[in-house]
Amino acid sequence: MKHFLQKVIVYFSYIRFIGHIILYEASRNKEIINADISRYMFYYDLPYKSVYALVYLLMKDRYYRGVFYMRVGFYSHFISWIAPKDNTFTIGPNSINVGEGIYARHAYATILNAKSIGRNFSCRQCTTIGNKKDGESDMIPIIGDNVQLGANVCIIGNIRIGDNVIIGAGSIVVKDVPNNCVVAGNPARVIKYIEE
Repeated sequence: MKHFLQKVIVYFSYIRFIGHIILYEASRNKEIINADISRYMFYYDLPYKSVYALVYLLMKDRYYRGVFYMRVGFYSHFISWIAPKDNTFTIGPNSINVGEGIYARHAYATILNAKSIGRNFSCRQCTTIGNKKDGESDMIPIIGDNVQLGANVCIIGNIRIGDNVIIGAGSIVVKDVPNNCVVAGNPARVIKYIEE
């Protein structure tokens, strides 16, 4: 009986998310969405199976929903009422160039507003990426590939974060960060270089 009820719940979920599945199949960003799904499923320690994984993440992870709605763009307005994203996790309007494999874990009170964000970006709660002053909406950071942010990180201003960078929890980054390093502190400074 328990197995039967689980199947019924799964099938009901597919019906509930049929609009999401259609947008996924029709999206120009399908490969990027697949990379996002794969990254999330790695952290959930579950096997990746495109549509099944998509429905699983849409059911379980409200932060992933925000990423998915960003990927499908304008059409998300027609389906987001079925499974709303977390309103405290915002990918800003200027962040139109977000690389594949983004992962937002416990992304409560997180704002990502950058000129570009590279591949395999990850962040945690209370992260802010944006401008220093009101009225300087174009003075925002560029984030490289394989960047990991700890909790409560602020990256502000017209700066560049290099590739393969880890930024420690509570750091305030206001200057450029080179490739292959770990930075931490307020203001953030390089505390270690990572060998390739």
